[in-house]
Amino acid sequence: MDLPELDTQTIDRVIEMAWEDRTPFEAIALQYGLQEKQVIALMRREMQPSSFKMWRKRVTGRKTKHLKQRDFLAGRFRSQNQKGS
Repeated sequence: MDLPELDTQTIDRVIEMAWEDRTPFEAIALQYGLQEKQVIALMRREMQPSSFKMWRKRVTGRKTKHLKQRDFLAGRFRSQNQKGS
């Protein structure tokens, strides 16, 4: 999986967003240009194997990580670190 060159601060923020239950993969794609498969590859590369397995188990099937599967659109939490309006 080809990953773009990312600085340490960006990698940390992507990992933080990936762990957040209510931050969809689409938000990561919009802000950092990383598709879901690239986020998974980044997480696998940056995390210990046991932490990666725990994260994958946590996000697999989670409706809030995909905009199309959500029951809601408005009212989501927006971190101060998040780019965009």
